[in-house]
Amino acid sequence: MSEAAAVALGLPLQGIRILTFEAFGAGPFGSMYLADLGAEVIKIENRAQGGDATRGMGPYFLGEHDSHFFQTFNFNKRSVCLDLKTAEGQQAFKRLVARSDAVLNNLRGDQPDKLGLTYAALRESNPRIVCAHLSAYGRDNERRAWPGYDYLMQAEAGFLHVTGEPGSPPARMGLSIIDFMTGITTALALVSSLLGSARTGVGRDVDVSLFDVALHQLSYPGSWYLNEKLVTGRSPRSAHPTATPVQLFRTADGWIFIMCMTEKFWQELMRVLGQPPLASDPRFTTMPLRREHRDELTPLLDEIFSGDTTARWLQRLQGVLPAAPVNDMAQALDNPFPLATGMVRRTPHPLRDDFRALANPIKLDGQRLPSRSGPALGADTDAVLAELGYDANEIAQLRERGIT
Repeated sequence: MSEAAAVALGLPLQGIRILTFEAFGAGPFGSMYLADLGAEVIKIENRAQGGDATRGMGPYFLGEHDSHFFQTFNFNKRSVCLDLKTAEGQQAFKRLVARSDAVLNNLRGDQPDKLGLTYAALRESNPRIVCAHLSAYGRDNERRAWPGYDYLMQAEAGFLHVTGEPGSPPARMGLSIIDFMTGITTALALVSSLLGSARTGVGRDVDVSLFDVALHQLSYPGSWYLNEKLVTGRSPRSAHPTATPVQLFRTADGWIFIMCMTEKFWQELMRVLGQPPLASDPRFTTMPLRREHRDELTPLLDEIFSGDTTARWLQRLQGVLPAAPVNDMAQALDNPFPLATGMVRRTPHPLRDDFRALANPIKLDGQRLPSRSGPALGADTDAVLAELGYDANEIAQLRERGIT
């Protein structure tokens, strides 16, 4: 989308300024949604530490203090270098808070109080400020000082025992899904609190933790256990715990995922496959019976699906019942469909004009959200400090002393 089109679109968070203290995945992923939707997201980074840790994470780099990893989570943001562990850094930060709407961090739970990132510490500078805290375990319990990452949350919340094939070692999800869900949950909580602050004139603290989000994602299997003590484990072929057949099946050249979530889809599958005997088999006439006899049904359907390629089966099934190919990473990203819809697009970087990235999945009025490359370390420091009233000499002195 062109800049002119973006202006005409009128992004919903334009005019909102959010200061972030963030690194790695969860915080930057959530704040990038806010930036994509028009908020001015300013990353406060420590130059002496190299800024956001992902700036130095390989294997692919884009010059000094930049990488593919960093770009993935930091489109549309600005960067200001400021050391909050100094009096001068705190002073500049509070002047910036006075002109901002929210402060977001994804630090360890015991750090926001130490760095003065809470509502109690900042309300004198701005009574409307919203302070969002994304931590591993929260700020109000015995684990507040514990560091934590996505994989640990998957492990403790039970995800590794519902992922993979029965009889295999515990397995995590292939992507950092807890980081991403926690980032989006925090973004929702922050925007909701901004609405409240605009209405009342009073800000607040907002807390979201990786652990809480991971546990919450247990969803209906969690409800089954809490109320009926049913432990949901791993099912063969990545099958749904109850609906059947909802799983992988072999084809002549790979795999296909079939989802007969309703009786209607089962009947449609039988029609497309041309299998009246299977449809009338007393073992498979209802969803509970198909679940009970899933181990008998799987090889029968495998034999049928193995008679043709995945692509040919999809030609017959798509638009009739839910089905999908089982792609590897290359097949997923070279797929003509996301290329045609704009989900994969060029996002030029100063050092690589042909840099490509995944677009934000949100559309406004049918248009993809605009995107620009993530900022160089401290790229906006001078401009932001000048806006706060610092002159060129004062900015130079702060840099000489390592504060910016």
